[in-house]
This record gives sequence, structure tokens and C-alpha cells, in this order.
Amino acid sequence: MPPSPPLRERTAGPAAPPDAVPPDPPVADSGRRRPERAALLRRIGLRVLALAVLLGLWQTVTALQLWSPVLVPSPAAVWQALLETSGTHDGVRGYQGHTLVEHLGISLRRILLGAGAGVAAGLVLGVLMGTLPWVRVVLEPAVAFLRTLPPLAYFSLLIIWFGIDEAPKLWLLAIAAMPPVAVASASAVASAPTALVEAARAIGARRRQVVTSVVLPSALPEILVGVRLAFGIAYSSVVAAETVNGLPGIGGLIRDAQRYNQSDTVVLGLFAIGVSGLLIDAALRLLSDRLAPWRGHT
Repeated sequence: MPPSPPLRERTAGPAAPPDAVPPDPPVADSGRRRPERAALLRRIGLRVLALAVLLGLWQTVTALQLWSPVLVPSPAAVWQALLETSGTHDGVRGYQGHTLVEHLGISLRRILLGAGAGVAAGLVLGVLMGTLPWVRVVLEPAVAFLRTLPPLAYFSLLIIWFGIDEAPKLWLLAIAAMPPVAVASASAVASAPTALVEAARAIGARRRQVVTSVVLPSALPEILVGVRLAFGIAYSSVVAAETVNGLPGIGGLIRDAQRYNQSDTVVLGLFAIGVSGLLIDAALRLLSDRLAPWRGHT
């Protein structure tokens, strides 16, 4: 009986070199992305459908003439107001000498300056209130008091103090934006994980290092939510801020058009505030996802 060949000779195919690395298994990215893409398309489709239904209802109501066009302008009238306020027609440029984009841009500048100052002040106050108990005892009632005041309640006082130029508008937006950030920051800082704080202190970290390296990163998601709320409140207050000497400005445009019963221009201004507000909130949400990607996964 002939001897059996060595195991090496019985193996089919060429032998792999000893340093060869086995290939990685294929990653099913397309399989995972397909349901996400389908869900995104469904959300977009539902939103477009909802918008189309609302526009259809609006057009139906105005076509039936249930109310006067002065009270409920038609979509065509609002579109015509958009065209007239976006360029020069019959020798008139925009509305009161400024286009709709210019009115909106000036209001956004006021919001950026005023609400930005309020957010910065609220962040500082919130961190102090969250880390120093005596500061919280002293400042918490004042912050809660400001949070309950409607903007028009103190705008008249700001006009008496600062006049009718830009200063009272910026102060109003800053005061409106500060309390949400202060409350959110204080709550988030005070509820920082005790185990992480004690571990940082155990390895010799100083108080400032504990705050900057442990407390603030853990509190960042909630702080960013407060920032979003602050900008939303400031945006909703811009019409109040521009009721006095608000032109140019989107709130001043709405206020001036209301005096002359130009409801199509008023509705156009409301749409401009709403759409730009949605874009700002989406940008803040994207910024929040970038700065705190761990939010919702801890």
C-alpha cells in the first residue's frame, strides 16, 4: 500500500504566504443607509404634503370670500407683496426704501447682537449659580423674575433710559434671551455627574479644571438647548423691539403695514420671520449635534 502524501500536498490550491492578512468582511453600508434614506424621503414628503394642504385650504377660504381680503389676504396677494417688496416697482424701492431682505437682515443683526450678549451673560450667570450655592440663592429669584416678564412690560422703561435708537432694542433682546440660558446652565452644571467630579478632584484637578474639563462638557447638551430657546424667544420679541423706530427692520415693516391695513404685507412679514426662524433653529440644532455628538447616547 503506497504511503499517503503529506498533508501539504493534499491541500487544494496554493498555500497562502505566512504574513498574508485575511481580507476584511464587506461592510453593509448600503443596507443600513437605505432605510435611513427612505425615512428621510418620507419625512420630506409628509412635510411637502402638509404644506400643500395648508396652501390649498388657504386658497379655498379666500376664493369663497368668507372674509374680506383686508382681513384674510389670498396667497396671490401675499406673493405680489413679496415681489413688490423685493425690488423696485413704479419707482418705489422695496418697502419704505428697503427691500424685504434688507429689513430681515437688519432684524437678524439686532437679534445676533442682542441675543448673543444675553446668551453670554446667561452662560456666565448659569455657571456661577450652578457651582456656587450662595450665588444661586442671591440671583435665582432675579432670573426667575425676568423670565416671567413679557418684553413689552419693560420696553417702555428701556426707551426712557436709552432713547429710541438701537440701544433699547438690543437691551430688550438681551434681557429676553438671558434667563433661559441661565436657568438651563445652572441646572445642567448642578447636576453634573458626582463620580466624575470626585475622580477629577482625586487626581489633583483644581476647581477651575474640574469646571472646564468635567462639568461644562457634561452640561453642554442642556446648555445648547437653552441657547436654542433663548434665540427663539429673542426672535419672537423682535416685533416688540421694533415697535418704536423699527424701520428698517422686519418687525417695523409689520408694524407700519398694520397701520395702513396692508394685511398682505403683514402676512409676508410673518412668513419671513417664521421661515428665517426655522433656518436659524436648524442651524443651531446642527451646531448642537456637532459640539455635543454624545447627546442622547449617554
